[in-house]
Order: sequence, then structure tokens, then C-alpha cells
Amino acid sequence: MSSIGKIISMNHHVRLKSRPVGEPTADNFEIADGPMPAAGDGDVLRRTIYLSLDPYMRGRMSDAASYATPVKLGEVMGAHTVSEVIESRNPAFAKGEFVTGYDGWQSYGVSNGKDLRKLDPKVVPISTAIGVLGMPGLTAFVGLMDIGQPKAGETVVVSAASGAVGAVVGQLAKIKGCRTVGIAGSADKCKYVVDELGFDACINYKTDDLVPALRAACPNGVDIYFENVGGAVFAAILRVINKGARIPLCGMISEYNATGNPAGPNLRPLLVQRALIQGFIVSDHNDRGAAFLQDVAPLVVSGRIKFREDIVEGLDNAPSAFIGLLHGKNFGKLMVRVSPDPTRSA
Repeated sequence: MSSIGKIISMNHHVRLKSRPVGEPTADNFEIADGPMPAAGDGDVLRRTIYLSLDPYMRGRMSDAASYATPVKLGEVMGAHTVSEVIESRNPAFAKGEFVTGYDGWQSYGVSNGKDLRKLDPKVVPISTAIGVLGMPGLTAFVGLMDIGQPKAGETVVVSAASGAVGAVVGQLAKIKGCRTVGIAGSADKCKYVVDELGFDACINYKTDDLVPALRAACPNGVDIYFENVGGAVFAAILRVINKGARIPLCGMISEYNATGNPAGPNLRPLLVQRALIQGFIVSDHNDRGAAFLQDVAPLVVSGRIKFREDIVEGLDNAPSAFIGLLHGKNFGKLMVRVSPDPTRSA
């Protein structure tokens, strides 16, 4: 009997143990070992190197009706991943190649390969496939370019500006000739947004009086607001939007742990200013992936678009890191290094 189909190792994984009420806790997760998945004919077996932690995962932990199927109790938490092929019975992939897929919070994954994209570590770090050149980058590209439709000279404001999505939004807006203002949650993050990413200004929502700060940073009003957080920030933005403003509604992280209906902002300015607000889910726009990589990958390679990664070591630390993400404790794209990255020297 060949080694194919045998358990040759254990698969460490994190499962959803219970559904959180309000803020998730460590008790909602279960860390366990199980048999390693086997590669059948046409399959590709991978070792997870990085897994992405993203705010949308909070919604998947709930059984409320949403745009995506919730994670079932006892099921491995889902996530985008970067991995190395360790066994292939699929002619399109070879052992030792690096790929991005959707293997979730576990050490190994297997599939028929249709969900995989090959990565070249000689071009950009493989971790970028779940960050600046992955779903967060595509989210920024679609929301800003397709919904925001920036024009040179306009003012763009983006919340969660130091995060994986917001950082790309702001840099793309600057490249398009816009005045770009970020909103972030610490002095260090605001300094990074301005000094490293090149934003024109950044407002600390924890210490600044939002409406006066926005008026000072946006003397000509706000033409595009890229929404990631909701709540008080959104309410303040509506006080300074221009006629014909566009609001790509990407997320509302400040409300994800709410147990009731949060008090909403006054939406009358949307009517008065004839503003467009449009919610979008990036998975509906996968057809834009090729254009995104064609436009943005060269900007990343050349250094015109910068990125920052917040890497947590070890799969067992994924639950605590995810809980921290919902409080803004990460600085940059949050990911877990599940196993060694042979493409990095450190």
C-alpha cells in the first residue's frame, strides 16, 4: 500500500466551539488535532504557512442571515491562506510550489486545485497574497475605483487607514491625485499613515474632536468616504460630505460585537447632498482580480504602494489575535504564521 491515504502526520486546527454573544472569547474556539487530509486523484495537499485574520470572520461566527454561509459548530474556521504544496496528484501543481487558497485555520489542506493561485516568491513576498495583493487589496481597489470613482483634486477620507484595506485605499487615492485623509486609532498609526504611506493628514478618532478635525483636514469637504468602521466616525463624516459624495460601504467593525441594534447616524445629509452610498462584498467582484493585479502589483513591486504586516506566531494564538483585531490592536495586515516560511531568511 502506498503512503497516499495514510495518516502521515496530525493536522492541527481551530474549530468553532460555540457562537459568541457580543464579543468573542477564547471559549468560543476549540484547538485540536485530527488526521492529516489525504490527496486523492487530482488533488493537491498543502502545508499552511500563513493564514489571514479579517474582521468579516466575526460575521461567519454568527448564525444570523448574511451574504455568506456561517461556519458550522465543530467546523474549522475559514480563512484565506498561503501554503506550500507537499504532495500533488494534479498535473497543474508540483511539490514545493507556493499557492494561495482557502484552507482555513489549520496546518494542512487539500483540494482539487481549482481554488488555488500560484505564487512566485522571487517577485513579491508570498505573504502579500493574503494582504496587499490579496483579498484586502482587491477590496480596496474595487471599492475605491468602481464605487468611489476618484478624480484628481477630490478629497478622499478612509477610516481604519492603517489597516490592510484602508492603507491601500489611501495610497491609490494619492496616486489618482486626490487629497487623502486617514482616520486611525493611535498617534503611532496616524504617524505611519502620514509619514510612511503619504496621506495628507490623519485624524486620531480616540483623541480628536471628529467634526472640527475633519473640517480642518478637509477644507473643501469630503467627496469620497471609504467606510470601514461605522458608528461615531460615520456620523461625523456625514456632517462634512459634499454634494454628490460617494461612500463605498466596506465594513462597520465598531458594530460587529453589538448584541442589539446600534443607534444609527442621521442619514438626512445623504438626501440633502444627493450622496451615493453603496455596500459591496468583494467576493462578488472576483472578475476584477486580473485588473487589480495588473494595476496594483507593479506599484507594490516598485515600492509606490507600501504595506505593513502584523504577523502572529503559531496557530494556537489565532483566537486571541482575532479577538484583538476587533479592538484594533493590530498594526497592519494581521496574519498568523502557522509554519516556517522557507522563502524568508528571517
